[in-house]
Amino acid sequence: MSRRGTAEKRTAKSDPIFRNRLVNMVVNRILKDGKKSLAYQILYRAVKKIQQKTETNPLLVLRQEIHRVTPNIGVKTRRNKKGSTRKVPIEIGSKQGRALAIRWLVEASQKRSGRNMAFKLSSELVDAAKGSGGAIRKKEATHIMAEANRALAHFC
Repeated sequence: MSRRGTAEKRTAKSDPIFRNRLVNMVVNRILKDGKKSLAYQILYRAVKKIQQKTETNPLLVLRQEIHRVTPNIGVKTRRNKKGSTRKVPIEIGSKQGRALAIRWLVEASQKRSGRNMAFKLSSELVDAAKGSGGAIRKKEATHIMAEANRALAHFC
């Protein structure tokens, strides 16, 4: 069924303390079982720990690390006529790349061993600033896979 008119794009809301959309995107990714206030507490504690560790603006650190983890290129699975599947490299847009970076940061921090989620998230962001950590490794693995399959780029 066709739509009449054009679909409206919704903009992400900003969080109550920092008035930042990026912070709200991270909170929505941390969110589990609809407990948004707990997700806000986790992120604000992580931001406070980042400020203690680095002694700089924590929002600037968060923005830089998400930018550092954002992939430029990824792979998408394509099936050819004979039935075999290939991973074809594709360019990733800025919005999708930012969403992937946030997802990778939160997943890598969840996999870390540590006391609580705020501590793990702050540690992951500080490690990303140093150029190590699970999210940076995930980005590098994605870029390596895309480089290896660069010969298949004509399939997309």
